[in-house]
Amino acid sequence: MKKVFLAFAISYLSIGLSFAQEQPNVLIFLVDDLRNDLGCYGNTEVKSPNIDALAENGILFNKAYCQQAICAPSRMSILTGLRPESIGIYDIFTPMRKVRKDIISMPQFFKANNYKTVSIGKVYHHSRDDKSVWDVYFEKERNSYVKKESIEDLELQKQSGKKVVKGVAFEDADVADEAYKDGRAANYAIETLNKLKDDKFLMVVGLSKPHLPYNAPKKYWDLYNKDNFKVPSRNKPEGMFRLSLSKWGELKNYSNIPNEGDLDDDLTKELINGYYACISYIDAQIGKIINTLETLDLRKNTLIVFMSDHGYKLGEYGAWCKHSNMEIDTRVPLIINDGSKKKAIQSNALVENIDIFPTIAELSGLNIHEIDGKSLLPLIDNPNKDWDEAAYSLFPRGDKYMGCTVTNGKFRYTEWRNPETKEVISTELFNHETHLIADKNLSGIPEYKKLKANMKRLLLKQFPKDYKFY
Repeated sequence: MKKVFLAFAISYLSIGLSFAQEQPNVLIFLVDDLRNDLGCYGNTEVKSPNIDALAENGILFNKAYCQQAICAPSRMSILTGLRPESIGIYDIFTPMRKVRKDIISMPQFFKANNYKTVSIGKVYHHSRDDKSVWDVYFEKERNSYVKKESIEDLELQKQSGKKVVKGVAFEDADVADEAYKDGRAANYAIETLNKLKDDKFLMVVGLSKPHLPYNAPKKYWDLYNKDNFKVPSRNKPEGMFRLSLSKWGELKNYSNIPNEGDLDDDLTKELINGYYACISYIDAQIGKIINTLETLDLRKNTLIVFMSDHGYKLGEYGAWCKHSNMEIDTRVPLIINDGSKKKAIQSNALVENIDIFPTIAELSGLNIHEIDGKSLLPLIDNPNKDWDEAAYSLFPRGDKYMGCTVTNGKFRYTEWRNPETKEVISTELFNHETHLIADKNLSGIPEYKKLKANMKRLLLKQFPKDYKFY
């Protein structure tokens, strides 16, 4: 579906409800750059007790996927239920409303259905998208430093004349949570919950960490011993397409990161320590907000969604950050807690971030306009229910290469196409049946010919040969 026209969608904005129960509040924790490194996903090193508690009486999705492993397009997809190819934006520079004023977004929809809408922190990548639609709006803050030496380093970078100015890649100041922006975001959420406790609300709390820089109070760094971390293999998948991985300039732009070559083991462990510290930091903020729900007696009627905009690399393949079609970049954590489950439930169904909008709409008793995503309510009721054959993502390399990719939960197949000529330039087939990290491109190996044909069949369902990306 290339467009959702305003004339079609507007009729759905005000809907009469045949809903006997009280409508739930909706609270979405939208986290930035978080991969599945959580206790509830089996990581025994990460300390994430509050997130784990959501999974203990909710439903955890083991095979959830983003639609593009980069902030802006992914968040547009989440907040509209539309794939990037339906929206037509694949970069971080273009605000959604600059080119698509016709789309009905999540805050528009819920506001029209008498919900108070709240945006805190990084929700859209571009703050001005839908800014007027939120009843309560706390704009995302810039990254900041606390340590004197970090601040001095940043000033030196500003004076250097560099095109991209970044400070150090991590900081561990011995300060209160509120010294960094996610601690302040938690306070804004708590303040707002107290004000809206008698209203129906849709609140999206955009927590920035563990996005770079890995700045978190020292007490969270101290939860870990970096010497215990295992350095990931830097081996790249044999036979992969030459542009499959980025050059991870996002990290290299920071002042204490080398511009060339692989990072050494010590710096790798330091960065992993920072990333994990940031996870524990945001986990604590989530705990504060949920405790406030309980104190205000709102928890029993609040639907909670915990999710990330995309995955992340921590040195795997010798690469960092996101910006690829690799499994580790496209797979995301997703937990839905509607308060009805008495124990931890897991689902291996293939689900996508675009499914969140229709899911919370249905759980709120609302009929939604036509979008790309679909409600996960059947899976919440029956986690083992037969579901989709595939999940889809994409990632461009400039305007000459579009990587469109599909997973069936065990294998990932990617075609790198010329968007103009529709020529398939390269193909990749990676085995993820038993491991997250790809080691060899199986495309072209005779014994995988039948499997490749089936994966190609799945890919063509979403991306036909003549698909027009632009």
